[in-house]
Amino acid sequence: MPKHSATPFLRRKRTLAAGAVGVAGALGAGLMFFQASAGQSAAPRLPAANSPFDYQIGQAYTPPKGVKTVSRDRSAKPAAGLYNICYVNAFQTQPDALGWWQKNHPDLVLRDGRQQPVVDENWGEALLDTSTADKRTRLAKVVGDWISGCARSGFQAVEPDNLDSFSRSKGRLTKADNVAFATLLADRAHAAGLAIGQKNTAEMLPDRTKIGFDFAVAEECGRYDECGDFAKAYANRVFVIEYESGGYDRACSAWGSKLAIVQRDLDVSAAGTDGYRYRAC
Repeated sequence: MPKHSATPFLRRKRTLAAGAVGVAGALGAGLMFFQASAGQSAAPRLPAANSPFDYQIGQAYTPPKGVKTVSRDRSAKPAAGLYNICYVNAFQTQPDALGWWQKNHPDLVLRDGRQQPVVDENWGEALLDTSTADKRTRLAKVVGDWISGCARSGFQAVEPDNLDSFSRSKGRLTKADNVAFATLLADRAHAAGLAIGQKNTAEMLPDRTKIGFDFAVAEECGRYDECGDFAKAYANRVFVIEYESGGYDRACSAWGSKLAIVQRDLDVSAAGTDGYRYRAC
């Protein structure tokens, strides 16, 4: 396994626009009680390996010609005729959603010794508290309903982000806590007929079968020399996003014939807007 386990410095930004819609969704679907979904348990359709890919979690737009798989925020509509992966910020709050969590589920926000939220300072996101079985179960009711909403919207898969929040918790969370929560989310995704992707966090690859992950979404695995580990673990069902040209070039050179690899701008901007960048190998 690669030694790199810290959060990549260039981990992509999440837009406030997507966060605002996420709050609205939380006020609705996020408050629904967990429902058994035995009637929805069709086997998930897995994404194809090396499927031409676009990463549109900042804002949805018409995919480039030839793209067959796209990842979009859960607030967006799936792209017609494509394999759609639903982005869910599952282990941290959106920057503008902390107030909602403080009002409705204050004890599910991770706290420091002064009872202040523990915040991922790079992105202004409070960490959710996965430290006990009771809290994980209650978090799974909220996040699980978002996942069920992805299925109702027509997505085929889900990628829960910030699986590595324990690494930013200052020792208040463990990898085992997040593995246990991810397992609940995988169960919920599969019950809804969705495949579920491991997002980053190469140190959790040995836990993938226990959790139930079906594929991977790996940011900057070229930059940190992790693509091979993900490729081996998931039989090349890996969607790679690079933000720096060096990482993109290395990923394409080593894995371009086997993995779906794109370079995006850090803001994951929409086509036609300032700063937009997309290329694929």
